[in-house]
Amino acid sequence: MALHLVYGGTFDPIHFGHLAIACAARDALDCAVHLMPAGDPPHRAPPGADGATRAAMVALAIEGVQGLVLDHRELERQGRSYTVDTLAELRDELGPSKPLAWLVGADSLLGLPGWHRWRDLFALAHLVVAERPGSALDAQLPAGLADALQDRWTPQAADLQAQPAGRVLRLHQPLSHVSATAVRTRLAAGDSTADCLPPRVAAFIHEKGLYGAAARAPL
Repeated sequence: MALHLVYGGTFDPIHFGHLAIACAARDALDCAVHLMPAGDPPHRAPPGADGATRAAMVALAIEGVQGLVLDHRELERQGRSYTVDTLAELRDELGPSKPLAWLVGADSLLGLPGWHRWRDLFALAHLVVAERPGSALDAQLPAGLADALQDRWTPQAADLQAQPAGRVLRLHQPLSHVSATAVRTRLAAGDSTADCLPPRVAAFIHEKGLYGAAARAPL
C-alpha cells in the first residue's frame, strides 16, 4: 500500500529549499508528496502572507513537477492548526492500515515536545525528518524526546510501508542555506532572489507587492 506523505509548513514564501526537501522525499520514498500550507500555526507568529496567497505560491512552484501535490485542508479549518488534528483527520480518511507520514525539518523534530499532544503523533503517522550532515540530530537529544524516539528510528524506507505509523526515518537531502526569513528580508530590501525563488513565485510576489517587494519585475 503506497505511503501517503505530507509536508506541512507555512511556505511563507515557498522557496528552492522547500522544493529540494520535497523532491528528495519523493525520490527516497517513491511516493507523492502532499505540500500542506499551515493555516494558523500556534507555535510561531502569524505568516506574512495569508493562507490563500501562500497556497497560490505553492501551486505556482509545483506546477509541472511530478509527484508534488497541493493540499488545502489546514487552510479550510477554522481556528488553530494543530498537527495532531490534521493527522487524525487524515487517518480517518485513509483508514487504519494505510501508511501515513509527516515530513518535518530537524529543527521541528527537536521542538516536538512543545507541540500539542505530541506523543499522540506516533500512533497516527510516521515521521520523516529532513536533516543534513552535522545537524542537531547528531548531538544528544533532550531526554524526553530521546526516550520517545529510541525504538522508532529506522534507516529503511521500506519500514514505513510495512506498518501504518510509529517509525522515524532520517531523510538525507541536499544542503541548502535558503530560509523563508532570509527570502523575505531580501525581497524587502529589493535584492535579487533568483537563486532562492522559483521564477513564477518571484513574479507573483512582485506583482502583488508581497513582503515589501516593489511591484515590478523580479531581479
